Amino acid sequence: MQNKRRPIVAGNWKMNGSVELAKQMMDTINSASLQDVDVLICPPFPFLSAFAPFNGAIGGQNLSEFDSGAHTGEVSGSMLKALNCDFVLVGHSERRTDNGESDLLVAEKVRVALEHGLTPVLCVGEPESVRDSGEYFNHIQGQIDAVISVIGIASFEKIVVAYEPVWAIGTGKTASPIQAQEVHAFIREYVGKLDADVANGLRILYGGSVKAANANELFSQPDVDGGLIGGASLDPQEFLNICLAAKG
Repeated sequence: MQNKRRPIVAGNWKMNGSVELAKQMMDTINSASLQDVDVLICPPFPFLSAFAPFNGAIGGQNLSEFDSGAHTGEVSGSMLKALNCDFVLVGHSERRTDNGESDLLVAEKVRVALEHGLTPVLCVGEPESVRDSGEYFNHIQGQIDAVISVIGIASFEKIVVAYEPVWAIGTGKTASPIQAQEVHAFIREYVGKLDADVANGLRILYGGSVKAANANELFSQPDVDGGLIGGASLDPQEFLNICLAAKG
């Protein structure tokens, strides 16, 4: 790695996986030497309790903006903490698209996550139409501004940002290392205009068809601090190889 920020590799299983896969992942990660990288798995809610003991962290794929009550199908921050979660994905593009989550709702969920002692992994990124229009910096800035308006810039020292170009998720397309670095540098520079110290410590992950074959080149970029891994996180050995690439 070309920076001093501790790398993190997060596996997002989406609506996939099994208890058996959880056991295989635990065996693979627990037997590896990964002291210099933070490992995070975000499985579907029913499999969270299967990760014990695990030499890594677990996280939810989403949380409710509500703490409790008549909200069938939702999961609260306190419930995630009760299952030993340390992290939670917030604002994943599939939640924004499939469930209509707005920038302001995502910002509220970031606030709730922090209140419950969870580290939010704030997902930002542009669809292909915005990328093609050249307005992707403005699009991402708007997503970040919504969160800043709710929690303030100082609280960004307690979160992780994941840049996931929507056009590269599950499509086989991958942003080039130069494209990824360009956006990561923009995010860090933009946050730095408000708080330089927060920006210097902010961990920014890249998500979008990351594989062991392209991880080294992506993670070698100065502002790429690891990855948010989708499909490749369903293969324990492939995921381990990505973690080893982040380790440097």
